Amino acid sequence: MRSLWRIGTGRTALVVLAAVTLTALVSLLWTPFDPRHADAYARWAGPGWPHLLGTDDSGRDILSNLMAGARVTVAVALGAGAVAIAVGVLLAALGALTARPVREVVAVAVDILIAFPVLLIAMMLSAVWGGSLWVVVWAVGIGYGVNIARVARGELRRLNRADFVLAARASGLTRGQILARHLLPNAAPVFIVQLSWSMAAAVLAEAGLSYLGFGSPAATPSWGLLLSELQSYIAQHPLSVVWPGLAITVTVLALNLLGDALRDATDPALRSREAAS
Repeated sequence: MRSLWRIGTGRTALVVLAAVTLTALVSLLWTPFDPRHADAYARWAGPGWPHLLGTDDSGRDILSNLMAGARVTVAVALGAGAVAIAVGVLLAALGALTARPVREVVAVAVDILIAFPVLLIAMMLSAVWGGSLWVVVWAVGIGYGVNIARVARGELRRLNRADFVLAARASGLTRGQILARHLLPNAAPVFIVQLSWSMAAAVLAEAGLSYLGFGSPAATPSWGLLLSELQSYIAQHPLSVVWPGLAITVTVLALNLLGDALRDATDPALRSREAAS
């Protein structure tokens, strides 16, 4: 964490993500207005007091909707990230440490799953099970977990041939013990970096699905849903569309910057040069 904080992009990403998370937590207890409350007398109120970012065509406060939508963003990022890392670790371990027939089957399965776009799978599942945040979380998490597995599989295979793993195997440790004690800790930087990028993709995917009507239910405030509702009035009220679009862009950019900073902070060569300087 000290190395990450010393990197400018990492510091910026942590501050932005902390602000988004804090906003989501605060919105559980307080928002300036009820996010879904419509006030016909306040339609398209410009930014000012008491509606700091203005209102939409129904008189709903945009700032309150953005604060409530942060909850969906944080839930999707954490939920999809947890699913993605679990799927990625499982498939990477099966594809790197098992017998050759199993490795080949896993490799083919991963290649097939990668061929299907994540958004298409999520749209199909939402059409079958109905618009649900958890359908999006599972679909996006599994989709990006396959990508994590493809990247991490090679790293685990490389580590599995290292001298310290051969010594551990000769000492009588089982494959599970070797995986838990030696392989996963040494491959953790790869998983962590891929996880942050997958969380960024999950936030963007949820926003896209909600924009298309396949994401969160209409009763659940979401940045993508808010953007979809406001884009019809972009010609008359262009500023109203800026706020949800800016929130999505800044959050996704922060998660991508965090991935880049984590890659630099966990690179042994960079740490060695930093210590020497």
